Amino acid sequence: MIRTTFAALALLASAPLAAQSTTQDELDARYDRALAAGYKALFLCGAIANAERNGATRTPESVMEWELAGIQAPQDTVIGKLQFEIVRHGIGNPKGSAPQISHVDVQWADGMAPRRAVHDSQQGCSLLPIGGSMPPAAMVREQKPAEADPQGPVVHSDIQNAIGSAFSQNGPRTTATIVTSNGKVVAERYAEGFGPKVPQRTWSVAKSIAATLVGAAVQRGDTSVDRFAGLGLSPQDYTRRSITIDQLLRMASGRYSDTPGNRTDPLYFGGSTVEETALHWPLVHQPGSAFRYANNDTLAAVQAIKSTFVEHPPAELFAKLGMSHTVAETDWQGNYILSSQVWSTARDLARLGQLYLDDGVLPNGERILPEGWVHYVSTPSGPQPDGPLGYGAGFWLFNKTDGIPPDTFAMQGNRGQFVVIVPSRNVVIVRRGEDPVGSRFDILSFTRDVLAALD
Repeated sequence: MIRTTFAALALLASAPLAAQSTTQDELDARYDRALAAGYKALFLCGAIANAERNGATRTPESVMEWELAGIQAPQDTVIGKLQFEIVRHGIGNPKGSAPQISHVDVQWADGMAPRRAVHDSQQGCSLLPIGGSMPPAAMVREQKPAEADPQGPVVHSDIQNAIGSAFSQNGPRTTATIVTSNGKVVAERYAEGFGPKVPQRTWSVAKSIAATLVGAAVQRGDTSVDRFAGLGLSPQDYTRRSITIDQLLRMASGRYSDTPGNRTDPLYFGGSTVEETALHWPLVHQPGSAFRYANNDTLAAVQAIKSTFVEHPPAELFAKLGMSHTVAETDWQGNYILSSQVWSTARDLARLGQLYLDDGVLPNGERILPEGWVHYVSTPSGPQPDGPLGYGAGFWLFNKTDGIPPDTFAMQGNRGQFVVIVPSRNVVIVRRGEDPVGSRFDILSFTRDVLAALD
């Protein structure tokens, strides 16, 4: 009996050692491979399906050349080797067009289900969790007819030369530029394979879209920027409960984030949800006392107005602005990832910039944003980032930059997404790109050159 007891204890003692047979390095490498597969599935789905939704075309080879090249380590070393399958619906779209994408699978490990991005033509693509299965059948929408080209003035050669410089910078890779002046397109150019109907992921330009959606909710009377954002879980968590929507929009919540810039890989590429990823972070500063650029703050601000999306989803705002080639995507539980995951065209982003030049009022006279909202988002209230740019509420500020009007503010995103708004000149400048890691587009010089060409 004693011998049997000792044998049983020996087996129990050895169990934790057996469970630790995989080293941390091996575990990290496996997880990085799963993230790479999720990255590939989501971008193949988003780039191709959202282009086809607009009546345009992208190929897997084009996505590999642009969106999936020059990406972050360590996913960059494995993403090209992962096998993928694009699965389409058995039924086609109306008017004889190709069947819509159902989902994209990417193989990443023996014995594991592929990473899967699923397509809903009403909501774009969403990434399932690792090992996730298909949701119910998605909604299918007819592809859009081709959008008519704008009838703008003949472009002056100086402006053509200015926007052409965006395509000649060494390192960055420009895909699109567009300049509007006094509400009219005065310059527009695209890289081969792109065009007016081809969307790209906005990355953090989506944060400015999020701020715009908050502004629209304020205008309707559905919320206030001084309202508590609902992050505390109990009265004992009073300080975190006191964080406001304003502090979240200004990246001043005081919450901890695990990396500079707060990469949020588990949400973006791992298939976790907004609620699992963005809301739980503890405080390390008093709210409103420190600037820390973080995806989680924007995601929390959007969650604070989540209930308004039942009657007023992002698609409603896009429709009012004529942003017909834009879609805001969600996690697999339907929460909008408005820190990054929006697909839009250069023209649609120019329309959003024009809304801010027009003080939040549509051409038909309808006010979308509150009076004073433009001043609110472009005012550096509270703690500020180090460096040449300031920060407002969801927008970057060019208020410390020589040679550019100090009222200039901008939407900015990863891989070179820029929408520059210059109220004193009534100008919007859009630059889209797929810049490799470590290669930054010089948006300040580009802005100076464009404004000089417009003189």
